[in-house]
Amino acid sequence: MLQEGAPAQPAATPAPEPWAEPLATALLVLADGTVLEGFGVGQTGVADGEVCFNTAMTGYQEILTDPSYAGQIVTFTFPHIGNVGTNDDDLESLEAAPASGVRGTVVASAVTNPSSWRSSSHLDAWLKARGIVGITGVDTRALTALIRDRGMPNAVIANDPEGRFDREALKARAAALPPMEGLDLVPPVTSRDRSEWSETVWALKSGYGARTAGEGYRVVAVDYGVKRNILRLLAEAGCDVTVVPATTSAEDILALKPDGVFLSNGPGDPAATGEYAVPVIRRLLEEKVPTFGICLGHQLMGLALGGRTVKMPQGHHGANHPVKDKTTGKVEIVSMNHGFAVDPASLPGTAVETHVSLFDGSNCGLTLTDRPAFSVQHHPEASPGPRDSHYLFERFVALMRDGKPEPAKA
Repeated sequence: MLQEGAPAQPAATPAPEPWAEPLATALLVLADGTVLEGFGVGQTGVADGEVCFNTAMTGYQEILTDPSYAGQIVTFTFPHIGNVGTNDDDLESLEAAPASGVRGTVVASAVTNPSSWRSSSHLDAWLKARGIVGITGVDTRALTALIRDRGMPNAVIANDPEGRFDREALKARAAALPPMEGLDLVPPVTSRDRSEWSETVWALKSGYGARTAGEGYRVVAVDYGVKRNILRLLAEAGCDVTVVPATTSAEDILALKPDGVFLSNGPGDPAATGEYAVPVIRRLLEEKVPTFGICLGHQLMGLALGGRTVKMPQGHHGANHPVKDKTTGKVEIVSMNHGFAVDPASLPGTAVETHVSLFDGSNCGLTLTDRPAFSVQHHPEASPGPRDSHYLFERFVALMRDGKPEPAKA
């Protein structure tokens, strides 16, 4: 009891509540035992693959549905992924199955609600529908630096809302994963059956267009994991496109009487896919069928010429890569996604290097002096430049035009 005139006593300060660490609901476990904690997004469960990083600031939906990323976990260096949501127009894989895209994704910041008029669903719901396991809250700069210094590691990505993980089992699983070298990852992503393609490029207000079949050059596209926009640009350039599975024989391709053959992008080690793809490509080159290859198709063409491919420490993944066209002297800003490269020193004298990366000097294109064929390592159907490389589709049409004065008629 206070006496009259005594100073008032201060109220007791409540004891601070103990610090509560947020529950980790996702883990990224690298093959060397490193464990990165974060928060789960997308599909719950466990997935594994090779971890790469992509430096693009936009186009995450196209990246996550690019079949070339099959067998990989994509780390985005740009922190804000998912802010514009997802839609039904920006898919790249032909197949709807989850195997036609990445195994998992790593993002720095939490995914916010969509803020684009084109969005039809939240990235989290979209990842669940695609079966893609994701983790947010990771220091992606540190992870990118690790990949830059040590190469692309194998890893396991796990998402459990209750945060229940057997860390030792995940470490053992990551350590036991096979390296990318020697893996043929094309079978899960290639077309199951032959099909026709007529869709052309997207335009504001009207969406995707369509061309009338039977009025253009007949192109057979060998699907090693082809992207939709490649086929759209072939159609836009005036081609009647027939898509065939990766294991289609040279005889079956030639029976379609193509004016030209396109060799698509795709995942995995080109030397492994080359076991069945290279003999087909060699036959097509011997028949002097105009041929155009992109990404894995470029690597397979290099192998068919007797060259070799090499595994890159960190690969090229992004939409800001400078590539010089040595035939014109121009520099293009291109999209890239590859972990293997053609060794230009291994190519014959009839193969001339046409494009080179200004990042590291690696080969990005070749053309043949004795046959109507060329290929590029980058993705000319993408639009980071925004249309710096679209001329390559016209170059392909010119090859077919030189060999056949008028387009084939149905």
